[in-house]
Amino acid sequence: MDPDQFRSTFSGLALNNVMAAACRDYQKEVLEKQKSQGASASNEEVDLDELLDDPELEKLHAERIAALKKEVEKREVLKRQGHGEYREISEGDFLSEVTQSGKVICHFYHREFYRCKIMDKHLKSLAPLYLGTKFVKLDAENAPFFVTKLGIKTLPCVILFSKGIAYERLVGFEDLGRKDDFTTRALENILKKKGIIDEKKKGDNSDDEEENEDYKSRRVRSSVAQDSDSE
Repeated sequence: MDPDQFRSTFSGLALNNVMAAACRDYQKEVLEKQKSQGASASNEEVDLDELLDDPELEKLHAERIAALKKEVEKREVLKRQGHGEYREISEGDFLSEVTQSGKVICHFYHREFYRCKIMDKHLKSLAPLYLGTKFVKLDAENAPFFVTKLGIKTLPCVILFSKGIAYERLVGFEDLGRKDDFTTRALENILKKKGIIDEKKKGDNSDDEEENEDYKSRRVRSSVAQDSDSE
């Protein structure tokens, strides 16, 4: 055999051997990797089973379920007491309404007063958001006894009750810049500062919602007839 031909053939065989060895090594590495992944998955399954059988975890789960059940029951009781909506009450129902709940907002209004209608719109928006506080309204013309007893001179008059005791009030729009175009957010913040409503649990409102409140305020002003705001 020609020397050059021999060297070419030998080099070809050597290259084939190297490639074969490389293929074997690669195959071995793939198999080891698969075995490793299988063992890891098996360990994860064992760990998960151990967690599911963990008495501490079961205890925490049971406590969470009990807390949720208690919260649902509390909400149902509040709804039966008239929370979660903005309702009209009569003079005869006034005492029971403000004494049966821990926190009550009562709006004394006149059905023909423009500013009372504005206040109505904002309170109606807030009532479903704060289930812990009762929101009601009472026609001042049909409740002369309590209007006199509470010293109400100007409408709208929003009186705040804590455990049946009137401790604060909003007279007209004095706390709202004396303007008709205040937003629901502005009223909401004042009521929070006065302690009659708690922080919401649904998250903060976005800027888009704030703009929507401004829009709704303009709708309120355009949808009702201008009138006096005092008796």
